[in-house]
Amino acid sequence: MARLLYGSSERDADLRYAVRMAVPDPFFWAEKAGRTYAVFSPLEIDRARRTARVDTVIAAEDLVREERKRSDPVELLLALARRLGFGTAVVPETFPLGIADRAGKRGLRLRVRRGPFFPERQIKNEQEIGWISEALRMAEAGMERAREILQESRPDAEGVLRWEGEELTSERLRGEIEAVIVRRGGIAEHSIVAGGAQACDPHEEGSGPLRAGEAIVIDLFPRSRASGYYGDLSRTFVKGAASEPLRRLYQTVAEGKRWVLDSMRAGADGRVLHRRLLRRFAEAGYPTERRQGKWVGFFHGTGHSLGLEIHEPPRFAAGRFRAGQVMTVEPGLYYPEIGGVRLEDLVVIEKEGVRNLTRSPEILEIP
Repeated sequence: MARLLYGSSERDADLRYAVRMAVPDPFFWAEKAGRTYAVFSPLEIDRARRTARVDTVIAAEDLVREERKRSDPVELLLALARRLGFGTAVVPETFPLGIADRAGKRGLRLRVRRGPFFPERQIKNEQEIGWISEALRMAEAGMERAREILQESRPDAEGVLRWEGEELTSERLRGEIEAVIVRRGGIAEHSIVAGGAQACDPHEEGSGPLRAGEAIVIDLFPRSRASGYYGDLSRTFVKGAASEPLRRLYQTVAEGKRWVLDSMRAGADGRVLHRRLLRRFAEAGYPTERRQGKWVGFFHGTGHSLGLEIHEPPRFAAGRFRAGQVMTVEPGLYYPEIGGVRLEDLVVIEKEGVRNLTRSPEILEIP
């Protein structure tokens, strides 16, 4: 039975994994009897012949001669099925319903595979780990630029940070960070630079002026333009002196992260570790609960896998770890009356422990 994908490999991680080539427009990929095929337009065919990781590159015009019909993906799909000799194909859950419906009415049977289309993506080889490390280095360069700017900034009479004569806002600092990432070959989107109360909302990107003495959570997850793989890194800073409650909150998160890293190895159960970390935080005086309709404490996952997607299976708490998985470890604690703290490293699961890919130091207070 054939396997089939359709989409843009710039946006579809399975297609990028299959062909190792970024293509903005949608195209078909197929596998039959152990051989792989991809159909490309004249815009992409020469580049695909040089770089695509497939056994056979097929020109769209060789499948469908008439240009009007060739613009219809169903006509291309049916012609590909005739060329390769299949009447049934397995597709992912994300396969376009409209194409599947129309192709089905013309006799092609498409069966949906539940779960990952390429389960092998969950285990990274050394080349993939290298690509992830390259993206992580981009994040670390951006984080270092943030630290430099915070160090150069000065608070005004109201505690608002100023840098190079103007207010230092989340937006301004994010722009400086992302410029560094772009210059290093990365794509930076939705980078988080959230201070004060905003730091207590884990996916708040952050806006407005940053202030001295408040926690600033910075979470960077660039994608390498060359490989398509992601890195991920979070650090928490305070410009000037942190309050004693904030210092203690930070120390608790840092100790929790170290405990998780020391406990991880192939065969360890991520679900169990997550629950124990919740209990450790609660025993330290930081319960996870709802207060006036809002969550406080540690109310997100301990981590996630990444690769060609920033969040891809398996999640940290999905079960037992396997050697070769790449996981973030990113505990956090969030209390509006104190501030938010998140610290994140990126590790490779190994038989006897983890290999930490992260080099960025943990520094809370920036003078």
